[in-house]
Amino acid sequence: MSGHRSHFRNVRFFDEANPDVVLGGLIQNGSITEKNFLVMLDIVLVTTAPFRVSAKDTGRVVSAVDTRLDVGDYMVSCEGEIQVSDEPWAHRIVSHSESGRENGFRNGIRARDGKCVISGRVHRNPYIWASFEAAHIFPLEKERLWRQFNYGRWITDMDDTVGVSKINSVQNGFLLSGHIHTLFDQYLISVNPDVSSFSRFDNYKIIEFGIDTVDVDGRTLDPVCRDPEDPHRVSDQLLRWHFRQSVLANMRGAGEPVFENDFPPGTDMMAEIREGPLAQERFELELSYRLREVV
Repeated sequence: MSGHRSHFRNVRFFDEANPDVVLGGLIQNGSITEKNFLVMLDIVLVTTAPFRVSAKDTGRVVSAVDTRLDVGDYMVSCEGEIQVSDEPWAHRIVSHSESGRENGFRNGIRARDGKCVISGRVHRNPYIWASFEAAHIFPLEKERLWRQFNYGRWITDMDDTVGVSKINSVQNGFLLSGHIHTLFDQYLISVNPDVSSFSRFDNYKIIEFGIDTVDVDGRTLDPVCRDPEDPHRVSDQLLRWHFRQSVLANMRGAGEPVFENDFPPGTDMMAEIREGPLAQERFELELSYRLREVV
């Protein structure tokens, strides 16, 4: 059974000219500032003129400051038209590398990070990596999209070899605890690499878009994976891509579906996918991912 991202939202936003229609919302766990909120709205909304945001109850204007955003309803006003963006969203499935093609990726991530870079949990046994997983920022099953938009240009630690997409560069990943990997793949946790240009404490901030059950909201991405002197550091551009996808998935309208991924033995996986949301897209993602394992 797929989940809905709009459950438990404590922040909603409306078009002041049409105040009965909810444009979207989010779950404020405590880390989102007024400035963050405005940046996110700029991703979700398309306007023909600059927009203004104010609290519905008090009329107080939201400003580009690092003050925590209050929970509640907000009105968006603009001298022009306000529309919700129809920018395509990149569906993805929860993926765990099984093919030998990803061995180099996995080993490189382990060697560079040595810990879950989101929770900070350190790996202490050099022989057993159970519960730690090398996670791709840009999903493997979207390799066609990766090639189409030449996202490989953001990878700087591999040669431009003809026919090599570079999607398995360690710059397209980091080490995560297994449960956090699942939340990251579902766009429920993301990292904004450039929230504030003047506050080093705000950069690489981790945002939990669901209920923060893993206590990572507001943490900072561990420096071990983003050392500017390391040629294999994680790509800021790919983090920005994932963050934008997370904003679109969680804040726009009612939000995108959260795919079911727990299929115990005996479960009719195909039937559940067929009866769930975006069934055709889900089938295509599953097929694309599995084809990678046999190529």
